Amino acid sequence: MTAIQRNRVTRRSFLVRTVSAAGPLLLTEGLSSRTYAANEKLNIALVGVGGRGRWFVRIIPELLIPELRENVVAMCDVNERRAAESFQRLPNVPKFHDFRKMLDQMDRAIDAVIVATPDNTHAVITMAAMKRGKHV
Repeated sequence: MTAIQRNRVTRRSFLVRTVSAAGPLLLTEGLSSRTYAANEKLNIALVGVGGRGRWFVRIIPELLIPELRENVVAMCDVNERRAAESFQRLPNVPKFHDFRKMLDQMDRAIDAVIVATPDNTHAVITMAAMKRGKHV
């Protein structure tokens, strides 16, 4: 093996090194000594809760640090069968099957949108939310 081959940086090794270096910074960013008022919490809408988005439905209400908990104010997924578990986990949160209707009806209540849908649908949902001034 030549010196060039040994020093070659692969995409995987680059990502591992980058995440390893940035991870501690990201994890401690929200742990400041500042206290948060209840009205400073973000009101989050979740789009795509039937697949990988289940993680957000589970983790946001269960965060160990109460100051970091955010409010889930709306959930959306086109597949009712796959989203059933997530919908049951947060029974008092309004549920939608069309993100456009969710944005129309819940516009004033939403501060940010988490998009956990397949890659080919991210752009449409993200742009619709951003056009309404939502953080994505």
